[in-house]
Amino acid sequence: MRRSEYLTEQTPFETLTASILMETDVITCTPDDTCRHAASQITKHGIGSLPVVDGNGWLVGIISEFDVLQQLRKGGDPKQFRVEQAMSREVRFVSETTTADEIIKLLQAEHLIRVPVLTDGKLVGVVARRDLLLGYIKATAKHWP
Repeated sequence: MRRSEYLTEQTPFETLTASILMETDVITCTPDDTCRHAASQITKHGIGSLPVVDGNGWLVGIISEFDVLQQLRKGGDPKQFRVEQAMSREVRFVSETTTADEIIKLLQAEHLIRVPVLTDGKLVGVVARRDLLLGYIKATAKHWP
């Protein structure tokens, strides 16, 4: 669910924040999940990465298609490797108040497709490049079908 889907009137794009743009129904995994599980979720949902959260919802990493492929390339069996062995622990993130412009700058500077949104260290959403485009279209449309 994205709040931007419900914009009903023109809004200046630069006033949109992560809280409006982000997807809140985020598919995640845990550090104890297998890389095979992560790969199945990534392919099933057509996404390139999964935020990794602990039992309290704290973001502890991110695992991408690339991370799982690295395990395969090394000859590792994804059923035997845990997500925590393959995930990236240094994760760029934004807060709910981060503006669309700041998100775009981060995505461009870091060559990212999506970025987690955190509130007090807990995952509350993800903003992808496509979410920014949808926000722009909805915010600037005179009439949305």
